[in-house]
Amino acid sequence: MTNVLPVAARPEPAVVRIVHAGIAALDCIPYWFVALAARIFPAAVFWQSGQTKVVGWHLKPSAVSLFANEYQLPLIDPTIAAYVSAFSEHCFPILLVIGLASRFSALALLSMTAVIEIFVYPSAWPTHGVWATCFLLVIARGPGWLSLDHLIAQKYR
Repeated sequence: MTNVLPVAARPEPAVVRIVHAGIAALDCIPYWFVALAARIFPAAVFWQSGQTKVVGWHLKPSAVSLFANEYQLPLIDPTIAAYVSAFSEHCFPILLVIGLASRFSALALLSMTAVIEIFVYPSAWPTHGVWATCFLLVIARGPGWLSLDHLIAQKYR
């Protein structure tokens, strides 16, 4: 007769215990922190892009030229595209950072990301994929408790 312990009674190897402890520690990262990062960092990219299109409260002529000559979006006038882009790149990042209408703002910026990927810079898919992942996280799971959306939801529950 052999001295074999049942599977449940066998001691775990040290490496398995270390991996389990590491996973348990990573499981302690709060969702609100992940969601905050997913809101802030891609919002900053869009904000900075918007800043290149305006001076003060006015659209730069170079922004219209950019849409006319480099971006060349189909079915939309370059002037209209420049204004819509400049507005969107300022409005939605602010909303996303403060966590107000977060899912809608993330969806709007995800849509802009798709347009950029499909019509403007298709070879930049790795960068756009990172942005899309952040936006999809916020769309699917919400902005977390560190947001105005959370405060509003708490008030009306």
